[in-house]
Amino acid sequence: MRAVFLFLLLVLAPVQAWAGDLAVTVRDSAGKPVANAVVTVYPASGIPKGPIRFAWPLTVAQQNIQFDPFVLVAPVGASVSFPNRDKVQHHVYSFSAGNKFELKLFGKDESRSVAFKAVGVAAIGCNIHDQMVGYVKVVDTPFAIKTGADGVASLRGLPAGQVTIRVWHPWLRAPKNESSMAFALPATGVARPAISLEIRRPAGGHMH
Repeated sequence: MRAVFLFLLLVLAPVQAWAGDLAVTVRDSAGKPVANAVVTVYPASGIPKGPIRFAWPLTVAQQNIQFDPFVLVAPVGASVSFPNRDKVQHHVYSFSAGNKFELKLFGKDESRSVAFKAVGVAAIGCNIHDQMVGYVKVVDTPFAIKTGADGVASLRGLPAGQVTIRVWHPWLRAPKNESSMAFALPATGVARPAISLEIRRPAGGHMH
């Protein structure tokens, strides 16, 4: 019985290093929560191998003459669909390096798809409706999520130990609109780091 207990202890011990949970709060310099900030985490121990899959649909709809969602987090290499739910036609494009594309005129209930092959940010627009702006944040880590309206991004099951936390937002005043910090993630409980960012809202802009 003791031998079995020791065997189980040895087998289960490494699992404990993957028990870290993270809840990052992102606020602007005025203390207001920042929505749609993309939080990515890179453990010093490395990224686990295998395909990256997220729980949310990889879809950017055109709805009410807007892109919905305003920011989508997608794994590198994934295909993102662009359904048109408006009564008018759209002409969706991106000039972003590594992820340039053009989806010429398509109408209501039609959909197109694009494979995003480069890590980074694809700023997307509509050639007909200049007010339409959105973003696809293409990531190479499974530990990625965006903040909600409360400014909080929660991730579970991260490897404990040293990690690098990166926060991106299209209106962040920083090189490549991204800020990073080193953090020691405990093996148990929920770590709750808070990050303050200098956000510059465009004229008429809001946090969607």
